[in-house]
Amino acid sequence: MFILPALIPLCVFWIYPICRAIWISFTDWDFMSPTYSFQGLLNYMAVFRDSRFYEALWNTLVFTFGTLFPTIFIGLLLALGLSKKFHGSQIMKFIIFSPWITPTVAISIVWTWIFQPDGGIANQILNLLHLPGLKWIFSSDTSMLSVILVTVWKSLGYAMIFYLSAIEKVPKDLYEAGSIDGARKVRQFFDITLPSISPTTFFLTIITMINSLQAYDQIQILTQGGPSGSTRTLLYMYYQLGFQEFSIGKASAVATIMMIITVVLSVLQFMYSKKWVNYE
Repeated sequence: MFILPALIPLCVFWIYPICRAIWISFTDWDFMSPTYSFQGLLNYMAVFRDSRFYEALWNTLVFTFGTLFPTIFIGLLLALGLSKKFHGSQIMKFIIFSPWITPTVAISIVWTWIFQPDGGIANQILNLLHLPGLKWIFSSDTSMLSVILVTVWKSLGYAMIFYLSAIEKVPKDLYEAGSIDGARKVRQFFDITLPSISPTTFFLTIITMINSLQAYDQIQILTQGGPSGSTRTLLYMYYQLGFQEFSIGKASAVATIMMIITVVLSVLQFMYSKKWVNYE
């Protein structure tokens, strides 16, 4: 009875839609017809025979890991730099965190202007550094990098806030004991700080990975999956199949495959977390 208020919405808005989507992945529903028929594994076979699927799968993995590691690493560096109180530190925290609370659509529109080859701020900065300008989101060679840059920039503040909280909770007597034993700052960081904040690192790894797998807004605004499919991820392929080609069965099959990939990656991280996450 106590968990019913949480269990009912969970079943209605999460468990049932997942089961419904899996069922639709075995049908030929076109999103318009009131009736549809059971197709078995035909949708999955069609998806696996589609060359776009493997391209989208590769782009999804590149985007996920291309955003995961920089977000964790730079977020930790920012937290270490801002963990010590100094004049203006609170303002800097707010500035770095503000992109996270800003709608992704608004951010993506602004970055579209920044990435303009002619007159964009990004190329102006490169020109000041005497470097050649890039086509950014308008070239298949740099479009994925552009989307990754925007996503990492938006996520840094989120990772920083969690790391700041974790660093503040590290017992000070551990550092004092390390100093007495002759451990320098670098040694204290690797032997004390990193193990102590490993649960936060694990949490951020899971959340950032899931957010990257589910990224859509910035891709839709910046590149629409292009040029030439260079930024088409599995989620964007799902959108194209379902709401442009009106093949909801195939789109649901892609969504089911995405769910399986997410679960597998999460389970692997939980399995290997026992070797490096310290909860004591």
